[in-house]
Amino acid sequence: MNIKLSKKVSDALKEGKAVVALESTIISHGMPYPKNVECALKVEEAIESEGAVAATIGIIDGVAIVGMTKEEIEEFGIRKGIVKCSRRDLPIVFAKKMWGATTVAATMYVAKEAGIEFFVTGGIGGAHKKANETFDISADLEELGNTDVSVICAGPKAILDLGLTMEILETKGVPVLGYNTDYLPAFFTNTSPYKIDYNFKDPLEAAEIIKAKRENNLKGGVLITNPVDDEHSIEESKINKIIDEAIHEMEEKGIKGKEETPFLLSKIVELTGGESLETNIALILSNANLGAKIAIEYAKICK
Repeated sequence: MNIKLSKKVSDALKEGKAVVALESTIISHGMPYPKNVECALKVEEAIESEGAVAATIGIIDGVAIVGMTKEEIEEFGIRKGIVKCSRRDLPIVFAKKMWGATTVAATMYVAKEAGIEFFVTGGIGGAHKKANETFDISADLEELGNTDVSVICAGPKAILDLGLTMEILETKGVPVLGYNTDYLPAFFTNTSPYKIDYNFKDPLEAAEIIKAKRENNLKGGVLITNPVDDEHSIEESKINKIIDEAIHEMEEKGIKGKEETPFLLSKIVELTGGESLETNIALILSNANLGAKIAIEYAKICK
């Protein structure tokens, strides 16, 4: 595979230290500049302040970089024309030596190839509304079903059909854990009507569940959901109304495929007067702290 590990990441993996992967789509497609770069660097700092090693993943000139430098992250924040890469896009980007920003699915794939168990993101993709008619279902769910990486997030993105997303995760055998919650967080909102599989109380408990999954050769990922704090959680009826408005505008403009999520998230930032962007930053920093703690406990019990 066209993959290059930074010395820091390579050394940490050889020594059995905790390493946490991070995506690059949130930099190039998820937030405006300079918030995108500031957030990416803060997330790395949050992971490393807990004692783990951060490994931001992106593709530069057809090579998957595991452990991007600050200069490379800055370039991802300002560079135009970076390809948003899911798993299906990787062979094209590799062959044509392009720059690519990895989504959840692509980041999971590269992380697994690099030997990294943990990946922190904001929210995963899933089944879009009306997916029972359109079959618009994110490759993230397929990757979670097949790839041995544990993903820490604030739940599926709020623009999705959460119930259908949970049904698909169940079908694919993906355990959905919640940190001190019985209910699925919904990204901008810290709860939803949907129950998760298990409420874990501390990072060690999550690490033990992941270890049991690996030791028993149960293929696929683990989804660890972490509700955004009350201060930054947006009231459910408010955000749902805004999401419906954003989806209506997206449909009127005929926006489809991989352009849907960036458009919707950008529109939601506009309609919330920037509140959703602050929530997005808060939740990914919280996920980074939790993911690092779980990764450290996992490294301890696997020695």
